[in-house]
Amino acid sequence: MARQYEMLSFGVLMVVAAVVLVAYALLIITRLDEVLALIIAFYGVWTMVLAGIRTKNPEKYGRGAYSTLVMGVLLTALGGAWVLYIERTNIIVTVALLLVVVGILAVASALPSMRQKQE
Repeated sequence: MARQYEMLSFGVLMVVAAVVLVAYALLIITRLDEVLALIIAFYGVWTMVLAGIRTKNPEKYGRGAYSTLVMGVLLTALGGAWVLYIERTNIIVTVALLLVVVGILAVASALPSMRQKQE
């Protein structure tokens, strides 16, 4: 029986969107563009959780757990950087955050292939 990660992810996206919109309605979040940034960031967190689920139950032809984790980290970093930009943080800090995350992911992706060549 095939697992329905797509339906589960869609449901989580709807819950995340509803929670962020309720926070906006209660004036916890004051700007409408912050809503989209937070939805992206929180969905990135879900994507990282999904990577953990896929590690335990890998699909034969599906996206791998590592690839899912990288996508989650990038979504969270993008959403977080967007929130920082909205909150009038220095643009250099926002760009630096994205560059650090991309750099760490590049190093983490390169390490396994370097280990295989040494053996």
